[in-house]
Amino acid sequence: MGNERLTQQISFLVEIDKLKTVLRKTFIMDRSRHENTAEHSWHVSLMAVLLLEHANEPSLDLHRIIRMLLLHDLVEIDAGDTFAYDTVGYQDKEERENAAAERLFGILPEDQRDEWMTLWREFEDGETPEAKYAAALDRLQPVIHNHYTGGVSWKNNGIVRSQVLKRLQPVREASETLWKFTQDILQKSIDLGILRDDPVSTKEE
Repeated sequence: MGNERLTQQISFLVEIDKLKTVLRKTFIMDRSRHENTAEHSWHVSLMAVLLLEHANEPSLDLHRIIRMLLLHDLVEIDAGDTFAYDTVGYQDKEERENAAAERLFGILPEDQRDEWMTLWREFEDGETPEAKYAAALDRLQPVIHNHYTGGVSWKNNGIVRSQVLKRLQPVREASETLWKFTQDILQKSIDLGILRDDPVSTKEE
């Protein structure tokens, strides 16, 4: 092709198609298979649109949030999906994902490379109101899946309520309404026997 910029953009689009092959521990709602990361990105982006009214911050930049959610997991093409409760995997997660971001976004034209790297870093740092809201939904989505699939991933991996609560802390800061929802859905999961309780999880920090 004669258009070098377009060639780089198309090369990037071809490369990120690989995200459809990265499997997560989360099951889709009918429990027939694991969710892939591309599906997760789509689902959590729709959540951002649908649930915006529940955010504590009244004037969030939804376009920026959606962009962060669509691109933040692209690094899993190289780094793989690190299970939320895998303490060993998290030891080198940052290093693996930084290298992946450099390679993947490096395929793009320079201006877009820098812009997308900035968005990815904003999500990872989790300091802006938009990043906090995005992170909250990213943590909430698999909990909803677990509840409505009978806790299959929780059961398979021996997860208890205190572990889930720790992962859900970003929700508390982003939305009082969604935080209340997480408490209700976790308690219901305990009552249904699809999530194990533990002594620590009965006390909020």
